[in-house]
Amino acid sequence: MGMECESLLFVPNPRSLRSSSAAQAEIDGRGRGARLSGVSGGGRIEGEAVAIAGASGTIGRALVAELGASGRDVLALGRRPVEGFEQWPSVATATVDFTEPDALARTLSRAGADTVVSCMASRSGSPLDAQLVDYAANSALLRAAIAAGARRFVLLSAICVQRPLLAFQHAKLAFEAELIAAPIEHTIVRPTAYFKSLAGQAGRVAKGKPFLLFGDGELTRCKPISDRDLARFLAQCIDSEEAHGAILPIGGAGPAVSLRDCGTMLFEEAGREPRFRSVPPGMFVLAARVLGCGAPVSPWLAAKSEYARIAHYYATQSMLVLDPGTGRYDADATPEFGADSLRAHYRSLLQATQ
Repeated sequence: MGMECESLLFVPNPRSLRSSSAAQAEIDGRGRGARLSGVSGGGRIEGEAVAIAGASGTIGRALVAELGASGRDVLALGRRPVEGFEQWPSVATATVDFTEPDALARTLSRAGADTVVSCMASRSGSPLDAQLVDYAANSALLRAAIAAGARRFVLLSAICVQRPLLAFQHAKLAFEAELIAAPIEHTIVRPTAYFKSLAGQAGRVAKGKPFLLFGDGELTRCKPISDRDLARFLAQCIDSEEAHGAILPIGGAGPAVSLRDCGTMLFEEAGREPRFRSVPPGMFVLAARVLGCGAPVSPWLAAKSEYARIAHYYATQSMLVLDPGTGRYDADATPEFGADSLRAHYRSLLQATQ
């Protein structure tokens, strides 16, 4: 499967798990969070603080909330001001520049960060964004974590790197390899599809429009996981010795679902007769080729061509564990975690449209 690290497929036993310049970055403590801002003079809280990069994203925010609700000291890191965590007094925030690892290391050291978790990911998946975020920003964070004396680095990656065909997948794998080789404990978590990635057509269904399928809607399957369940899994990995040195594929509560299954669920929750319309995945291949003709001279066309390749990938590749022997995706081999259901998520979305 491309890299030696792909052979490490391990799932921890749940019973063993316990529930501006960066040089001028400010740690904004609130309430008990002042414990974090108070160490800016040089103190260190051993084994207490968890620094979370990408705290403004959906998974990062869910993880901050999960740890903050438990009273864990958390430093929420973002390239822009991170807000919305005032209800958890043990949460502090810092605005940082991920291109300045030395200053970032000082921020982590002042906070007494024992564990660093990266939830950073490129938003677009374009080659430039992938290099800047999926690889370079994570690499700088890793160097900062080591320099600050952090004990462990937990990386939120993606299950799709098993079959790397896209720029962001190669960037993620490059950083995974760097992390594995680094002198720090590590855990790599590779989730399947998120609920939000399967909810984009809820509005169409609510309006009585047909649900769009790729092919017959049975080309791919996944075990989607909610933000909350993934945050819980990440939180448990932070303290688990069984997770040390492991690459952990993880899905939500099963069974695996196809795109047609998702559409059927949406129509059932909306109280409407199912209506489907098929879109041929090959259209994305054609678009990628056409746009790619101008890629050598136009970064804009290069990005658009990559977006078309990304669309084709997700239209044709399952988000499940890939069996390296058969080259097939295996739903039974894809671990499950949590209790949140995609159907309940759809119900909530549809109720919000009423």
